[in-house]
Amino acid sequence: WDSPFHTACQPGVPAGPARWFLGGRLNVSVNCLDQHVDKSPNRVALIWERDEPGTAVHVTYRELLDLTCRLANTLKKYGIQKGDRVAIYMSVSPLSVAAMLACARIGAVHTVVFAGFSAESLAGRIMDSGCKAVITYNQGVRGGRIIQLKTTVDEAVKNCPSIKHVFVAQRTDNKVQMGDRDIPLEEEMTKADSICTPESMDSEDMLFMLYTSGSTGKPKGIVHTQAGYLLYAALTHKYVFDYQQGDVFGCVADIGWITGHSYVVYGPLCNGATSVLFESTPVYPDPGRYWEMVQRLKINQFYGAPTAIRLLLNYGEEWVKKYDRSSLKVLGSVGEPINKEAWQWFYQVVGEGRCTLVDTWWQTETGGICIAPWPSEEKAEIIPAMAMRPFFGIVPVLMNENGEVIEGSDVSGALCIAQPWPGMARTIYGDHQRFIDAYFKAYPGYYFTGDGAYRSQKGYYQITGRMDDIINISGHRLGTAEIEDAMADHPEVPETAVVGYPHRIKGEGAFAFVVLKEQTAHVDHIKEELKTIVASKIAKYAVPDHILVVKRLPKTRSGKIMRRLLRKVVTEQSSNMGDVTTLDDPSVVKEILDAYQKYKEKSSS
Repeated sequence: WDSPFHTACQPGVPAGPARWFLGGRLNVSVNCLDQHVDKSPNRVALIWERDEPGTAVHVTYRELLDLTCRLANTLKKYGIQKGDRVAIYMSVSPLSVAAMLACARIGAVHTVVFAGFSAESLAGRIMDSGCKAVITYNQGVRGGRIIQLKTTVDEAVKNCPSIKHVFVAQRTDNKVQMGDRDIPLEEEMTKADSICTPESMDSEDMLFMLYTSGSTGKPKGIVHTQAGYLLYAALTHKYVFDYQQGDVFGCVADIGWITGHSYVVYGPLCNGATSVLFESTPVYPDPGRYWEMVQRLKINQFYGAPTAIRLLLNYGEEWVKKYDRSSLKVLGSVGEPINKEAWQWFYQVVGEGRCTLVDTWWQTETGGICIAPWPSEEKAEIIPAMAMRPFFGIVPVLMNENGEVIEGSDVSGALCIAQPWPGMARTIYGDHQRFIDAYFKAYPGYYFTGDGAYRSQKGYYQITGRMDDIINISGHRLGTAEIEDAMADHPEVPETAVVGYPHRIKGEGAFAFVVLKEQTAHVDHIKEELKTIVASKIAKYAVPDHILVVKRLPKTRSGKIMRRLLRKVVTEQSSNMGDVTTLDDPSVVKEILDAYQKYKEKSSS
């Protein structure tokens, strides 16, 4: 593989394109659609499991190609060309998948924004990527509730001069305000031609951007390209889950995350699979929803997040055992390390002890699964709650604080990858230097994942968690700086520090330490306002579970907040505070501990 990442750390060295395709030209939508339509046009590509149970919609490869081409021709009619960026702010549906593939077909770059993000988050991503258009729904439906998508888009694009058109599809029958730049999508698609010649793309042309949290607070647009990404998504889908032709693949992730890109859309469709699109929530209308769907759709592989498993575990086994899960062959876990209790419940209760459970480790930046129990030799051991084996071409190494490779077994260190692989991100949009600084600077010559890991006696890998100021809430990575920046907008709040803490359901939760201006009254009122600010600036899932008001924060003499100490406070490891000599005033530790103790007593009473 002739890769630009042998040269990622050597600016000025020309990068050669990946050469899997004759002359390096291809179009991803042809790999995902046309090749299957030629052979078996009536094979089901997508099963749209809509919010209301029992209302699933089946879409064949021929129908999805038709949808994609009409949407692509509509985009072209309104001036969207190769290289233009298009934001997709939609709930999971065949139309949102067609929107992604339509962009790919005409060479436009899609950036899908999770439809739970606030107007401000959406606007920030549109402005950073310079999007020319947004594709959205009038409204979304999730867990029996209506979500106002068009209203959020209207609010966002007020501040986005690059947006020329907003394409609005109808998910509900409710009317929404339509303005000058708004275009009724389905109406235009009925007039469009159902054949759209695919644009010829170079293997290293941009396919999509996906924004992920940075430790600085500004989300970064991770760039994935055509050939390497698709190859890696397809291969990992096939081999990690032992996907066989005719299987129904059920990944319950939203398309707004990388899991939805790689294992709902691109990987399965490239392999000609039948992929489930899950629009609802694990507990709507009741906690049996996943398993009722498994029975009804006869799902063979089920890929979900530990946070959902931990939530369902609390409701007991009867909701699972009520339904026939005999179609299941493989279970998968994604988004964060899974704890042993959740692993055992998933394996024994859901999978009846007969399904292989693959605990997968990967990132937005890696494009696809990097470490997982499968593929492996037949009957090879699988250790609970361990990612275990690197995928083909992935060379993990552990590094110590001095930047040296740690050899041997039964060791822990910073997890790095020693050589390039096809699915890796190519850059951060508009800021290649930030890309190099974030991933290649800490350990020159290696890709630094930001995670710590343990290598066992047998050489298997276990992920131990983030090594930076990123927290993982319900599988969503979020920089603590993002939450702090949002709360700092409150006029009564001069300083904040946010840390992660173990949460029984979400894996991690956010705990905020807040300094208020002197003479500030109505503390509880301010806490509520802070929660509202975070929800509106980022998203509801980012709202801290706890906000503790303190007189001051623990700082070094140079003014750096020592979050390590705050983490020790909230995880109740205060007897082991480590070195506090670099603090400007070590007495601050006792002050914060006392405040935390009072807060705890008040909360429990």
